[in-house]
Formats: sequence, C-alpha cells, structure tokens
Amino acid sequence: MNRIGFEIAKRRNDTARLVRLGLTETEILDRLADRHVALVGNARSLGETQLGAAINAAGLVIRLNAAPMPGPASHGTRTDWLAMSVPVPEPAIVARAPEVLLWMPSKRRRLPWRIARREGFHLNPAHANVRLRAELGAPATTGLMLIDLLARSKMARADLFGFDFFASKSLSGRRDAAQVPHDFDAEHDWVERLLGRDRRFSLRR
Repeated sequence: MNRIGFEIAKRRNDTARLVRLGLTETEILDRLADRHVALVGNARSLGETQLGAAINAAGLVIRLNAAPMPGPASHGTRTDWLAMSVPVPEPAIVARAPEVLLWMPSKRRRLPWRIARREGFHLNPAHANVRLRAELGAPATTGLMLIDLLARSKMARADLFGFDFFASKSLSGRRDAAQVPHDFDAEHDWVERLLGRDRRFSLRR
C-alpha cells in the first residue's frame, strides 16, 4: 500500500486494508508465546524505585507511548516493543529503537504514515478495545490494552511496572484524573481480578 492508499483507508476506517501493512494479531501472539515480559507503565512513582535491573532481566520489555525513562536505576534501559495511542515523535522512537511498534486505539485517523510503514508495525484489533470499553464503562488506557493483549497470549509471565492507576499521575504529562477520559478505579479493579485468576501476572511496586 502506498501513502495515498493509506490515507484513503484511514479516512474510511478500512481496518482490513490497514492491518495488511504490518504484523497480524496471530504473528504478534506468536512472538509473545513463552516469553517473560516486563510491561513498563508511565506512573511517576516508578521513578522512586530501584526496579530497573528487574525490568532489564525480562526477556521482552514493552513500554508505552513516548516511554519517558528518568534513569536506568528505576526504569531500565531496553525497549523491545513500543505501544502507543498517540503519534510519538520520531526522535523518541529512534532513541528507544523498538523492534515492534503497536498502534493500540480503535481510532485510526491519528495513525501517521511514518509509523504504519515501519517494519514491525502492528495494528491492535478494534474488537478488543470495544470489549474493554464495555467492561470498563470508559475508554481503556494504553497500558490496559497491553495487559489485555498479554492476557490473550501464551506468554509465560508478565511483570507490570509503573502501574499505580494514576495515583501519582503520569510522567507523560501534567493532567490529573479528571482531565483524561479513563476510569482508573475501574481499571484497577479489572487488573485486580486478572491478578486473581491469572498467576502469570504480577504487579511490581
């Protein structure tokens, strides 16, 4: 698909065509099979920890959006996959050097051509986000969409870092909970239920 075809498909929300640009859901799930994953959220409270070595010890490190990394002691150094719901600036992507880029939200119109055309691109299925929105009563955060993706996979283990459900706000911005369209209490409860039934997950604080 060329740039013009991509822009037309975006405007028409032609997911079937857009998916063909990159890795399929099956290919992404296959890449997660049997892996030990560190999913690194952007809670400010992570910067107060010494969890960087534990993050680096995982076989696969996934970060979110612009993936701010204040220091290796708290955040580690690797970014193997980068999942985003906003168009992350190209210098940030180059600095992180991920092998896989995941575009997570159902809305495709903000997806830039420069991201969609990269090797290792994946478009998260819209049906997963529709289900999450129904379960939460609000749009899911990028982090929760990733946790849901991991839960659907056959990965071996997932350690969640930097998830405090906005208690310390986000390193990505200055907005408070009232200024974003998410329900963090609902997401907290969703994750707690997942932790109770899926022993592959642990929440690291």
